[in-house]
Amino acid sequence: MERDNRRYGDYPERSDRLDRMERSDRADRPERTERRSESRGGSRAAPSRRRYRTPMRKKRRSAFSRSMTYILAVCGVSILLALVGWAVMGDVLALNKEELSATITVDNDRDFDNVVRQLKDTGIIKYKGVFRLFSSMAHGEDKIRPGTYTLTTDMDYRAILNNLGSRSTSRNTVEVTITEGMTERQIFQLLEEKGVSTVAELEDMAATHNYAFSFLQDLPLGSATRLEGYLFPDTYEFYTGDDPKYVINKMLVNFDAKVTDDLRQQIWDKGYSIGQMMTIASMIEKEATTDDRGTVASVIYNRLNNPYGGTQGYLQVDATIQYVLPEGQTVTRADYETVDSPYNTYLNKGLPPGPIANPGLGAIMAAINPERTNYFYYALGDDGVHHFFSSYNEFQRFMNS
Repeated sequence: MERDNRRYGDYPERSDRLDRMERSDRADRPERTERRSESRGGSRAAPSRRRYRTPMRKKRRSAFSRSMTYILAVCGVSILLALVGWAVMGDVLALNKEELSATITVDNDRDFDNVVRQLKDTGIIKYKGVFRLFSSMAHGEDKIRPGTYTLTTDMDYRAILNNLGSRSTSRNTVEVTITEGMTERQIFQLLEEKGVSTVAELEDMAATHNYAFSFLQDLPLGSATRLEGYLFPDTYEFYTGDDPKYVINKMLVNFDAKVTDDLRQQIWDKGYSIGQMMTIASMIEKEATTDDRGTVASVIYNRLNNPYGGTQGYLQVDATIQYVLPEGQTVTRADYETVDSPYNTYLNKGLPPGPIANPGLGAIMAAINPERTNYFYYALGDDGVHHFFSSYNEFQRFMNS
C-alpha cells in the first residue's frame, strides 16, 4: 500500500480508479473462466462429435442395405407375378397345354359350378377362379345349354364357352328312332331318355309355340297333345340337350315333306281335312299290321259311311280307348261302357277328336286309298292274323269258336 501510495503520490483519484478496475476485473474473471470452460468444453465436445461419426456411417450403410433388399424383393415379386400371369394367360389362351380331350355334361338345370368342376377335374382348365371371372365378364353362364360336349385343351376360355352352347360344333349327337304308332307322350319320353330334351320342355313347346305349318293352322294353342299325329316317325339325329323347339320342328318338317301337296289334294278330294285323315291313319296304325292296313281302313270307312248299318256309325276301335287309359293298362269289355271320354268310340259315333298316335306313311297311304270291301268287323285270331267279317253273326261265330 505504501508503494502504491508512493507510486501514485498525491493522486488519490487515480488510485481509486485502479481499485475499481481491479474489482471489476476480478468480477469478470469467473465469466471469462466460464467462457474458457465453455470454449474448452466445446473443444472437448469435438472428440465427442468424432465419436458419433461411426454410427452415422452405419446408418447410411443400413439404409442402403434396406433399399437394396426392397428393390430385390420388388423384383422377385414382379418375376413371380410375371410367372403366375404367364401361367394364367397360358390357361386362358390355351398356350403350351398338354393335349387331351374330355366329355363335359351340362345338366338340364345348367349348374355352372358343376360345369366348372368338370372342366377342372378333366384338365381342360387349370384355374377355376380365373375361368369363373372370365365367364362372368363374357356372360358365359347365359351361353351354356344342356347337352354332352367333347372339349379339348386346344380351346381357349372363349372357345370353351362357345362350345358349351346350342351352336357348338363339339356338341354330341344322338340317333333316335321314332317308330310308327308311337304317341306324342311316348316320343317325348324317348327323347328324354336319350338326353335330347325333357318331357316338360317338349310338352310346353308343343302347347305354346305357333309352328308355321299350314296343316296346323286350325289347331288352337294350349293343349300339349295338339301335335299328335304330325310328329312323323323316322330315325333322327339330335343334339344332346337340344332346343325343344327345334326338336319338334324337325319332325314337323319331315311330315310336311312326306305328306306332299299331291297327297293333301287327294285328302281334300275325298272330303276330309288333313287332321281327320291323320286321325283315321292313326287308328289304322294302331289296329292293323303291315299286311292288312288297307283292309282295316275299309272297315273304318264302312262304319263311318253307313250310320244305319253294321255298327250304326260307331267305330268301336279299342285303340281309341287305350289312348286315354293310363300307360300300360289294358282295355277291357267293361271299359267300353265306363270310360267317359270323347275318345271312347263305343259310346261316341264318328271320329274321335284327333289322332291317337303318329302314323307312318304306309298307314297314311292306306287311309287315303283304302281297299273296297263290305267288311264291318274284324278280330285277331289265335294265329296272330286279323279275320274280317261282313255281318255281326259271322263275327260272333268266330269269337265263340
